[in-house]
Amino acid sequence: MGSMFYGCNSLISLDLSNFNTQNVINMGSMFYGCNLLISLDLSNFNTQNVTDMRYMFYDCNSLTSLDLSNFNTQNVIYMEYMFYDCNSLTSLDLSNFNTQNAREKGFMFYGCNSLVLKFFSQIN
Repeated sequence: MGSMFYGCNSLISLDLSNFNTQNVINMGSMFYGCNLLISLDLSNFNTQNVTDMRYMFYDCNSLTSLDLSNFNTQNVIYMEYMFYDCNSLTSLDLSNFNTQNAREKGFMFYGCNSLVLKFFSQIN
């Protein structure tokens, strides 16, 4: 599934409710450049075997919220640039993320200005 929707820059919504992702190991660049995508429901994704999530939501700058609380990330090795330039994100649920095996996490939230501003306003 790596690069599956790469560069779909006119895509606004997507129904992935029937996707069987049980055996997927690569989700890298899956939504890369989907900069008009405004909603994404990944609640049925099974990510237990995924090792690559790098660039997964790169430049998805119209997404305002993303719930990835159901993601099992214990086997993910590559997470760098995962949310790069998602500058409209104000809500991101990573409550069950396990990054203990992730070796590459650089620039994961680079350009997520709305998310960072929200975070800092909550701790001040």
